[in-house]
Formats: sequence, C-alpha cells, structure tokens
Amino acid sequence: MNAVRALRGATTVENDTADEIHERVAELLIALLDANGLEPANVISALFSATPDIRSAYPAPAARAVGWSDVAMVCFQEMAVEGSLPRCIRVILHFAAPDDRALKHVYLRGARGLRPDWQEK
Repeated sequence: MNAVRALRGATTVENDTADEIHERVAELLIALLDANGLEPANVISALFSATPDIRSAYPAPAARAVGWSDVAMVCFQEMAVEGSLPRCIRVILHFAAPDDRALKHVYLRGARGLRPDWQEK
C-alpha cells in the first residue's frame, strides 16, 4: 500500500548567484530521485529552506526547470543560528511510495557534514 513519505536533503553553494543556486538545487533533486527510484510524478510537495546569506534566487524555479511543474513548492528562510553551515539549501520532499520502501536521504557538497550518519559508506 502506498503512503505519503518524506525525504530530506541539502546542498551548499560557494557563491550566492542565481546560476549556482539553480545548478545545485537541480543536482540535489535529481540525486534524491535517482537514489530513491522516484519520478517527479511521485512528488507531492517540496519545502525548501535557505540560509539568510542566500538572496539571489529561490530554489523552486530550479525544480520547475527539471520537470517539477505539478509539484506544490514553498521557499522560506532558515533560522539564523550562530555557527550554522553557511550558504546551505535544504529540502523536504513529500511523495507517494510503499510503506516498506527504504529511504535514502541525500546531502551534497558542504552539507555532507550535517548528517554524516546518512552518508553511504
């Protein structure tokens, strides 16, 4: 039986530019789908957050550029916590999949250190 499931992922950008934000977000979303055998049609919604030092572009247009035209998305600013990882974009994806499917969360670039316990060995 299918259920609504959730995946987490994150990446970082070196520079706060629209081009780099779009490239990194597209890379992250493709990696999440590939790692979990999903298609954009499986995705129900995406919640994107970005640290306050990212101001050049929203993540959602990058998702639409890779075919996510029917996915509900929202972008918001991450809390400004002292010592947190800079220039970081996070996502939570809600999707339909079997209850027993193993999930593979994806953390790329500088965000790998956020969840080293989830990195592939």
